[in-house]
Amino acid sequence: MMGTKAIYTKAFEDDCVELLMCAYEIAKSEKIYQTNWNENNFSELLRYYVNESKLSLIKGITCITENKLFSIEGDLEKKFADRLYRIDFVYIKIWNSQKRFELHMEAKRLKESDSALKRAYISEGMDRFITGKYPFGIMLGYLLEGQTSATVKGINTLIIKDKRDSEILHLEHHDIVNPFYESYHSENRILRHIILDFTL
Repeated sequence: MMGTKAIYTKAFEDDCVELLMCAYEIAKSEKIYQTNWNENNFSELLRYYVNESKLSLIKGITCITENKLFSIEGDLEKKFADRLYRIDFVYIKIWNSQKRFELHMEAKRLKESDSALKRAYISEGMDRFITGKYPFGIMLGYLLEGQTSATVKGINTLIIKDKRDSEILHLEHHDIVNPFYESYHSENRILRHIILDFTL
């Protein structure tokens, strides 16, 4: 049975995913993007649609991009801010002036035939969540070429090649997102994965 905090956290995550998927549907329908865009261009477009939506006002959620991950316990030597990791998305909600909820998302470009992009999805995305460089959240893939299922299969092939078979992406049910994937990691942590198909 979930505790009260877990229930609110899950509801907040569901709201953020709904906002993301609504923004994605608008982006797909308006088709102002180009498949040769870099990752940040896609992220800024999605952020814009999230924050422009009435749903974000109703939910009381704001989305920001390229957020530096600061910790007061870190190394605060000269120019420390230049060395901070940046995560692509942070969704923020203030609850009853008492509690701030945050959800982090990291995005990477993907192509079915490009192993280097799949490798970056693992090493510069998944692994940063797993090792604690990023607060645990959701991985996003911007699919620019090919099929989602084949691309995920390619990611899993690389994970297996690294002898991390237990960490492959599994297809799971989600009320809002289809397809939706999860991977399982140490300390019973679950990393969620959403692949957004931007192929034209």
